[in-house]
Amino acid sequence: GMAAEDERAASPRDQEWPELEKAEKLARGAALKWASGVFYRPEKLEKLGQYRSRETQRNRSIQSRLKSTVQSYLEGVSAGLEQLRSAAQEVQSACQDLGAARWAFLDGADRFQGLQQMRALMADHVQLASVVQVLPQLFSVHEVFSQTLQLLRGQHLLEAHVELMMMEHLRDDILSQLHLRGLSSAQATVLSYFGGLQELNESLAKQLWDIVGSSLRLVREDPVLFVTAVRIIEREEKIDNSLLLEATFLPPGRPKGWRQKFYHVLQETITGAHFHATCMDPEGAGLARHLAALKKDIVSELCVVKDLMVQCVPAHYNILSVCTATYHQALTSHLQDILREDLDKQGLFLLLEWALRVYHSPEMMGHPDLLPEVDISALGPLLSPELVDQTERKYVVKVKASVLEWMQRTLDVEFKEWFREEEPETDHQGFFQSALPVIVMQMLNENIQVASMITDSLQQKVYNMALEELEAFLGRLREALVQCGKEHQKDRTVPKHYISYLLAMLNNSLALSSSVYSLHPDTAHREVPTSLQAALDRTQKKVCQLLLEELLLDLQPLCLQLPSRKWLSGSHLVGSMCDIIEKYTKDFSRVRKPAHMLLLMESELLVTSQYLRALMQKKLVCRSEEERGQLCDRLLQDATQLRELFCGLGLEQSQQSLEAVFALRELICLKDHSLLSLEVLGFITKYPDVSDEHISTMLDLRGDISKEVRHTVLEIMSQHPQVLPESYRPIFSTILVPVTELPFCLRMGKCA
Repeated sequence: GMAAEDERAASPRDQEWPELEKAEKLARGAALKWASGVFYRPEKLEKLGQYRSRETQRNRSIQSRLKSTVQSYLEGVSAGLEQLRSAAQEVQSACQDLGAARWAFLDGADRFQGLQQMRALMADHVQLASVVQVLPQLFSVHEVFSQTLQLLRGQHLLEAHVELMMMEHLRDDILSQLHLRGLSSAQATVLSYFGGLQELNESLAKQLWDIVGSSLRLVREDPVLFVTAVRIIEREEKIDNSLLLEATFLPPGRPKGWRQKFYHVLQETITGAHFHATCMDPEGAGLARHLAALKKDIVSELCVVKDLMVQCVPAHYNILSVCTATYHQALTSHLQDILREDLDKQGLFLLLEWALRVYHSPEMMGHPDLLPEVDISALGPLLSPELVDQTERKYVVKVKASVLEWMQRTLDVEFKEWFREEEPETDHQGFFQSALPVIVMQMLNENIQVASMITDSLQQKVYNMALEELEAFLGRLREALVQCGKEHQKDRTVPKHYISYLLAMLNNSLALSSSVYSLHPDTAHREVPTSLQAALDRTQKKVCQLLLEELLLDLQPLCLQLPSRKWLSGSHLVGSMCDIIEKYTKDFSRVRKPAHMLLLMESELLVTSQYLRALMQKKLVCRSEEERGQLCDRLLQDATQLRELFCGLGLEQSQQSLEAVFALRELICLKDHSLLSLEVLGFITKYPDVSDEHISTMLDLRGDISKEVRHTVLEIMSQHPQVLPESYRPIFSTILVPVTELPFCLRMGKCA
């Protein structure tokens, strides 16, 4: 029942504070749980009083703290309410003050209307006062225009410019006022009224640019006029800068940019005075005069700029640098225009020399009167590396055509001289020679030396061209020699001194070989290209071949008489051959030593091969032991006579090929057939170019070799193939053995 009453009594409070009810229930539940846990045993009930006393003290402490907290909270609430009341009073006071100010403002609005009218009248008064002040100037504008025009005609430029600036200032001030007030429609009237300013500006500008165009003359004759022009240009430049800085209103015709125009006119004057001429002679002489005039004029004018004009203009004009760059750029363009013409060899050389050497030399831009103020190092080259290379190649092509023409002319003259009635000229040692190598080498060397005056690259290009042309010339020389040889074959009396001129050409070839090294510009790298050395060698060999062919023509009639029975029994064939050889070798002595020894060796090899070829023509077969003995004796006598001849001529025995005749004699003299295979093996080892046909023919010459022995010998040869050493001089490979004719066979019969 008490619980029910508590619930009823608590219901209104619970409705107002549901959280309180919930907290109380939780507290009761926790208390019951604790009590049931503590007092579930009877002995614990004895301490009930202690627990009650402790909990009572705890409740009192908690209640005391709660009362203190609530009291503090209530005091804070009270202070806040007091502040709110004070703020409400202040807001109400401010509202009252604002209301009073509003009524005061509304009360003064009518008075403000009267002040606005006063302000408008004041502005009108100011404008009218300004107009009244400028009216005299406005009325005198046209009169000032006329006076200024007269001043300009009298070249009173500074006074005229002052009047012009005043009129422009008046016009610009009026236009600015109209622009600020949005009266753009009235600007056309003002511009029309001041229309004379345009004519004055143009007249003044024309005189200024005429003065600038004559500046190089004026700074020497009348610098005052030039200085006046510069002062006017600087005034206008300052006006331009000030108007551009304000950036509120830019009058018509501004900025004038007269300083930039000054540079432009000066550059056009320099360019037009020297570089616009199109009637220049592109040939060497005309171009040389033109370039010389350019050098003289540019140095002279730069000296005027450096010594006089620099003093007449402000330092920031950098007038000397501007003029130097102008000349440099104009020259670059002008030289490119000249290079578009079809210049000859001399013209191309002059242009390269002028651009790469003269321009930078003390004769021109490095002139003592220009240094150190004039510096072109930062301006770059007059001609780009690509254009220089292109021009050098064009020059080399022109030089090549000239060299080819001169070489061909020299060869034509040389060819005609071969058919003269006189022998060729000789040097101080008695060697035959002609002017051919001197002319050719001098021509090539001069062109290389001339190119060295320009650049190393041009020198190298001309050097390479010279070697190519020399190689081609040697080819044409060989063709001319062959043509001369053909003419001689038709009639051996033409040319009259055929041998002598061949010997002279051999000496000439040696002279070319020894002097070609001197063509290279670098003495440390003087190497002859392989192809040119081969051409020189082919030329020497061709001359030697023609000489040996001539010797062969005289030897052949004697060789045709070998071998024979008459020869076996004794003849003077080899003696006659020696006479012919001596005659030729006497002529060979007119050749310098390297070629002389070559001719001796080749002549000896020719005699040896012809002698062996005659033996292998199968004209003679020994019929008896006696004939073989005669053959051996004859071979010994002939070979010994020939060997002694060549040794007496200066050819050592080790350099001779006649040893092959002695070796052949040993094969023929051998009596023991069982040793023949061994002898042949030694023979082919010593002469590896000998073939089966050669050995077979040699065996036929004996006349006593059976088929079995022959087969054995050839079989041994096949088992021992030979390889030619690199230094071996072929002897037998040039000898052709006649083909053995097979016996004619009848049908159904036996072969003979």
